[in-house]
Amino acid sequence: MDERSALGLIAEHLDPAGDDAAVVDGLVVTIDMLHESTDFPTGTTRYTAGWRAVGASLSDVAAMGGEATAAVAVYGASTFEAEAITAFVDGARDVCAAVDGAYVGGDLDEHDEFTAATAAVGRTDNPVLRSGASPGDVVCVTGTLGRSAAALGFFDAGEHDRANDLFRFEPRVAAGRALAPYASAMMDSSDGLARSLHQLAEASDVGFAVESPLPIDDALVEITDPEERQELAVSFGEDFELVCTIPEEKLDAAREVSPTELTAIGQVTDDGAVALDGEPLPDHGYTHGESG
Repeated sequence: MDERSALGLIAEHLDPAGDDAAVVDGLVVTIDMLHESTDFPTGTTRYTAGWRAVGASLSDVAAMGGEATAAVAVYGASTFEAEAITAFVDGARDVCAAVDGAYVGGDLDEHDEFTAATAAVGRTDNPVLRSGASPGDVVCVTGTLGRSAAALGFFDAGEHDRANDLFRFEPRVAAGRALAPYASAMMDSSDGLARSLHQLAEASDVGFAVESPLPIDDALVEITDPEERQELAVSFGEDFELVCTIPEEKLDAAREVSPTELTAIGQVTDDGAVALDGEPLPDHGYTHGESG
């Protein structure tokens, strides 16, 4: 079965499953695994890998509206090289520091390909779930879409410095905390905007009517034509922005407190359909285990 089917199977057997992270007595807990063959293109530095791997888990904390506390990682590789390990740890430590958290260690393991398993913990007394969206709410995204798709283009072109810079995203922890009092539902866009909207629609039993223009990253505009960039911005994923729904009367206040630009891209509907510019938006996005 594919990843989504497997996740659905787990949800059937585990009631709390279904959000970006678990919340137990105010403690936010999440875990991720990234592999060299599917998540780290040729040219990805170990510093970037450490940043990105731990950042992916911190993004889940952000999606719950939580405060980041700490993160750990397992570093798996066929050989242990001092420079690579210290670079990975530096990246992990720096991304934690960027969101006022701490990198507190981890484990080493021999593995046939470079693999990083990461976990992050945070705190919130009022988590924002995927299930709270209501018809009439405004759907918004933080930042821009397509940053990671652009990075992959630069990796493919051999422009590794530019690509690594784009790959080191800032987890939206501060934005998640600021938006939590206003958002009715929220998740991160790691699987892409289209898939995020479908997941929110399913969790909240609603639909979405999204309209162009979308906030597409300048780097993606630089290397793609208009039709390709729209598709990549919507479906490529791995951007780790926040997708949230906000009651219309709270939108202005949410924009004022958000430390990251917040763009309204459409509305929540009651028909269960997900549409972009009046046309059905397929449930396409990033799937773990497939290379980008």
